[in-house]
Amino acid sequence: MTIDSDRTLVAEPPVADPVPAAVPELAATPPLLLPPPVDSPDAPPRRRFGALPSLVSRPGLVLAVLVVTLAVAWCFVPGLFTSKDPYLPDSTAILVGPSAEHLFGTDRLGRDIYSRTVHGAVITLSATLLAVAIAFVIGTALGAIAGFVGGAVELVIMRVVDVLLSVPGLLLTMVVVSALGYGTINVAIAVGVSAVANFARVMRAEVLRVVQADYIEAAASIGTPRLTILTHHVLPNSLSSVVSLVPLQFGASILAIAALGFLGFGAPPPEPEWGLLVSEGRDLLAVAPWIALLPGFVILAVVLSSNRISRELQRDGGIR
Repeated sequence: MTIDSDRTLVAEPPVADPVPAAVPELAATPPLLLPPPVDSPDAPPRRRFGALPSLVSRPGLVLAVLVVTLAVAWCFVPGLFTSKDPYLPDSTAILVGPSAEHLFGTDRLGRDIYSRTVHGAVITLSATLLAVAIAFVIGTALGAIAGFVGGAVELVIMRVVDVLLSVPGLLLTMVVVSALGYGTINVAIAVGVSAVANFARVMRAEVLRVVQADYIEAAASIGTPRLTILTHHVLPNSLSSVVSLVPLQFGASILAIAALGFLGFGAPPPEPEWGLLVSEGRDLLAVAPWIALLPGFVILAVVLSSNRISRELQRDGGIR
């Protein structure tokens, strides 16, 4: 509004707001293209077997799984792989080398080494499974209690773990076997006790990591019982690394049980325990090396396969 020379108010026409110029960056931005629906004919084909390329790219893992699967199958259906009696001697086939009839040859009594290896899998692997179960259950429980409770309880548990770790595993196992007595079950218990410290140490480290998470503090702040926090929140988020340790300990336990069987602490003759099979052929290495070498190769293959599976689990889940 203006004032003219006669001091009269004159209204000015309204001025329209200027039209903003287009921003060059926004104007040059192409429109957002959304992908077509999944059921559209233009949609790209979906990958239905995502695990298959991963397995193909890791042939060592596939071979390891096949070896362990074969060893487990020997435990459940040994008759599917051999029809020969592992205990029956044959005086006409003493110290016969590997052939189509006797894949691993025969021993000094004419018994088929391959049949004895197949039937001995259930003895060795059952003892190994018992040893790993003992180590896993006791070690996980001790590690969880030490990491979650803390204080004097943690101090006592971890000092015991340090003592167990300071003693060589085979020596500790032999001491426990000497106290319990000879036999496959006692050997399995001894191997399991010697491996408790490994699981306890890893489990404690995982629990200490998990209890520092925000959701654990939130659960505690609203009055959630500590036992509920431990069983519903801490343990489920701490077990992945401990589980990935199981195949590694499985292979180590096979080796320990076979070593104790070789030394005479395990199953007595004529049981076809793997370590005992190697021991029976040690005096005939110059004459019939297959008696000790071929069962030893089976032990080596299963142990290496278990270690490979454990390494893959650690890479996927990760021991932190």
